[in-house]
Amino acid sequence: MNKIDKLKNVITAMITPFKEDLSIDEDKYREFIRFQIENGCQILTMGTTGESATLSHEEHHQAMDITVDEAKKSSLDPFVLAGAGSNSTKEAISLAQYAEKIGADGLLIVVPYYNKPVQHSLIDHFSAIADSVSLPIILYNVPSRTGTNLEPETVSKLAYNKDNIVGIKCASGNIDQITKIIKTTPDDFIVLSGDDAMTYHIMALGGKGVISVASNIIPLKMVEFTKSMLNDEWRKARNMQFELYDLFKVLFIETNPGPVKYAADVMDLMNNRMRLPLTPPLKENQKKIKAVLKNLDLI
Repeated sequence: MNKIDKLKNVITAMITPFKEDLSIDEDKYREFIRFQIENGCQILTMGTTGESATLSHEEHHQAMDITVDEAKKSSLDPFVLAGAGSNSTKEAISLAQYAEKIGADGLLIVVPYYNKPVQHSLIDHFSAIADSVSLPIILYNVPSRTGTNLEPETVSKLAYNKDNIVGIKCASGNIDQITKIIKTTPDDFIVLSGDDAMTYHIMALGGKGVISVASNIIPLKMVEFTKSMLNDEWRKARNMQFELYDLFKVLFIETNPGPVKYAADVMDLMNNRMRLPLTPPLKENQKKIKAVLKNLDLI
């Protein structure tokens, strides 16, 4: 198997464990990486769910180092995707080149946030990053966080003009736009859901998997879910969509990763320490999360 084909699966957008002083808890992180790999997931370090926005570049490097090192120990040879986006192209290139140097398998590059570049500027931004490395790149469109939408026409131009731009994580919530992306990009361009609740819909249109929040706590179940669709077992997939729907929704009852980190804490997978300005969910929302977890026999 071409290693990039491993992206046609579940890639866990891993949460990051912190010690009491809010430094990265390396031992717990390694344990959590093993948990994901052993349950069949590929892994993403330093995505949004990993609280990347609150970590320094040195800490990004540390998280990447730990993830690549731990993944290399596994006979399952997981795909390691490294979040290397920034609203500064220069900083994104620096992170991308570091990830390549230490042996990551690919890069997740988010649309630059806050400075709101126009579409032709986005082409220049992503092209500069693609030209700076040889690693495969997954674009990441999440306009609710970045303030800018990556238009289908822009995605298509990048997909056809840059050989190492191989896919996109779609978290726009706009199924019409995602349809256009799938329709207008090369057949081997990998379209991934960036929203657990929309994975069924996106894969029905030809998407290949999900970069998942829920798989932090239900990795094996998420692998089963995506495999059922890749194997054209659509009745099973629909039943699983209904089974997991309440969990998918409650994990976004507050800003991610607060709810999933709380769920992981309740399930004894990891503590729920977070760095400000992020905080654990409110008490009333904790009750709602617990109720869903109990209903699924997760606690």
